[in-house]
Amino acid sequence: MSLKTRFVLIQTSHAGNVGATARAMRVMGFDDLVLVQPRWTNVLRREETIQRASGALDVLNKARQVDTLEEALDGMTTVCATAMVPRDFGPPTYTPREWAQAWVARAQTAGQATAPGDHPSGPQGVAFLFGSERFGMRNEDIYRSHAVLTIATDPQFGSLNLAAAVQLVAYEWRLALGSFEVRPATPEPQLADARQVAGLLQHWEQALVHLQFLDPQAPKKLMPRLNQLFNRAALTQEDIHILRGVAKQMLESTPPRRG
Repeated sequence: MSLKTRFVLIQTSHAGNVGATARAMRVMGFDDLVLVQPRWTNVLRREETIQRASGALDVLNKARQVDTLEEALDGMTTVCATAMVPRDFGPPTYTPREWAQAWVARAQTAGQATAPGDHPSGPQGVAFLFGSERFGMRNEDIYRSHAVLTIATDPQFGSLNLAAAVQLVAYEWRLALGSFEVRPATPEPQLADARQVAGLLQHWEQALVHLQFLDPQAPKKLMPRLNQLFNRAALTQEDIHILRGVAKQMLESTPPRRG
């Protein structure tokens, strides 16, 4: 699902958090960042900002600084504030996952129909607001939002870094919109087919007879049990090569003497 998404930082006091926010957004595929009255007027060019962005310079280059929240929300129809402390008055409160999944599910099934915290005019753009590190979100900014997102934390220690909060919200929003494909670090192993397993069993039978571990005149159920063991192991082709190498080494060894 494609949707315009904007992250808005209000009166940010630490330049490093701006850079870390850019990085958090970029890894989730978002690049629309707006700063409202940041402490540093040159925050987007400060060394600490650039270092903490860790290469997400495209987000910083595209980012804008504005004087008012109204400017930051231009074009957005759904506004979500983030707050740790619940308010007695204001928009409904959700966890990021709860809100994001419900919002997208309803938007997909009803087209332009409203979802939790959506603006009546339809889902044209979603903005996530994050308050100052020093005092969080102001009540007047929360009241103008359609929903409040709160991250469940330890009640005894709920202090969460600004960029970490952005990362959590961006991750949940990306999951709801459609996450990126997770590619395996290594290719899936090729499983051995029945013919290869049969060849392995025959090879091992020869080796076990050679070692006098298996009596061909009274084999009992040793080979069927080995067959079941190999089936449960779901052997790969590489496993077959290793086990046949072991069998070859056993055949080339001197069988033990008895008596």
